[in-house]
Amino acid sequence: MITGWGAHHLDIAHWGMGTEYSGPTEVEGTGKFPESGLWNVHLDYDIHYTYANGVHMHVCNKYPNGVKFIGEDGWIFVSRGNAKVTDSDPGSDAPMAASFKASDPKILQYDIGPNGIKLYESPEHHLNWLECIRSRRQPITPAEVAHRSCSACLLGHIAMKLPQKLYWNPKAERFINDPEANAMLSRPGRAPYGIEHIQM
Repeated sequence: MITGWGAHHLDIAHWGMGTEYSGPTEVEGTGKFPESGLWNVHLDYDIHYTYANGVHMHVCNKYPNGVKFIGEDGWIFVSRGNAKVTDSDPGSDAPMAASFKASDPKILQYDIGPNGIKLYESPEHHLNWLECIRSRRQPITPAEVAHRSCSACLLGHIAMKLPQKLYWNPKAERFINDPEANAMLSRPGRAPYGIEHIQM
């Protein structure tokens, strides 16, 4: 889940924190891995991220599928409601599951006004991508943002396998003074795939 569906939520969390072109500076976590069978991907997971701006993000399988922003005046929870792409996608089976919830429903009706921060609007990712091919405009999810979202998921996966807090340099994209963790940032590709198999 963390390295598959996780990117779909961490990109929203990063967007809300203003860290979509960066990443965490600290990460620590625990995870339960199967001890037998074909499946070797984590089951339960509990990961804590800290960002340079001081924001703490907690990612845990015990939470509902979505992202919860907690502030001084309350919280907002966002999810895909009951929207699914495949039958195995997590989400609610309720016919009219809410995509937005808040500690106070008035928060959802708040008018940010003409000078407030306006976010990129895109009703559908595929259509946005096609429109941006024509217009040369940046899509709602540029490749760098996707990379940073997936990177944070991979950092969480590494943290589940190592017992200590990890310190990450988002600019260099390396762990600080941690050869063991840095060795887990890549693995050999299966031939003939991967850049190591390209003949120049």
